[in-house]
Amino acid sequence: MPAYMVAICNITNFKPELKEYAQKSAALCREHGGKYLVRGNPVENYDGDFLEGKSIIVTEFPSMDELNAFIKGDEYQNNIKPLREGTGEYHIAFYEAPPTP
Repeated sequence: MPAYMVAICNITNFKPELKEYAQKSAALCREHGGKYLVRGNPVENYDGDFLEGKSIIVTEFPSMDELNAFIKGDEYQNNIKPLREGTGEYHIAFYEAPPTP
């Protein structure tokens, strides 16, 4: 069953390491079968202003196991995640696909 990772990011410091973080994170994501469904700033804020200036990333993985292997694995935790340190606020949640009727 597909699993989804949703990240709401408020980038406040565009350090050079942030570009490296994005590249390495994307490569590792692909290794775990992940694909970005949404990645970037809103085209339009329709209702409310909470998402104003924030980047949204929605990533689909083949399973919750693959999602966890990606983000909780040693490569991400030890070598990739530290690259984003001091660049902003990150709020990340995991979701399972709804059951099919």
